[in-house]
Amino acid sequence: MTATTLLPGVTRVIVGSLNPVKIAAVQAVLARCGRDITVGGIAVASGVPDQPWGDEDTRAGALARAQAALGCDADAQLGVGLEGGVVRETDGSVRTCAWAVVMDRQGVSCSGGSLAMALPPAVIALLEAGVELGHAMDEVARTVNSKHGKGAVGLLTAGLITRQGAYEPLVTYALSRWIGRELWDVDSGGR
Repeated sequence: MTATTLLPGVTRVIVGSLNPVKIAAVQAVLARCGRDITVGGIAVASGVPDQPWGDEDTRAGALARAQAALGCDADAQLGVGLEGGVVRETDGSVRTCAWAVVMDRQGVSCSGGSLAMALPPAVIALLEAGVELGHAMDEVARTVNSKHGKGAVGLLTAGLITRQGAYEPLVTYALSRWIGRELWDVDSGGR
């Protein structure tokens, strides 16, 4: 399958956020599909706390965003939700997590996730006090509004990985249901 045959019939995608980093990540992935696909953003609720704890809540937030965005834009064929969260590990450490969910008009959805990166103790202390990760990173790194720019990943990797760059694989994984659709249509032969 060539890039020009990816996502046939898709002309518009709506992202469940106005965050420019999330919209840019979706635009970058769709541009690699080799088609002219319009990407928009809309503010929608995630249905989870501002700072989700755990992969399950974070993924649920991404799914809610994808579904709500699609419901707000009659011209879009796909809705995309991106949600970042944090996870407490069994050893007591805390790491980041992020999920992307793509949903189509038939209600079919697919998710992609990871962005698992350990967080420093000063950030963890703020998270435990109820501070959202973006604000905690701003306080510790003495920055402003990093979640609309570098994000935790950009700050903690000194820009080696950008927030947009970290989100792009997740969006690609979530689009795999449509990008690799021929594999989804293969009969398992009863196995």
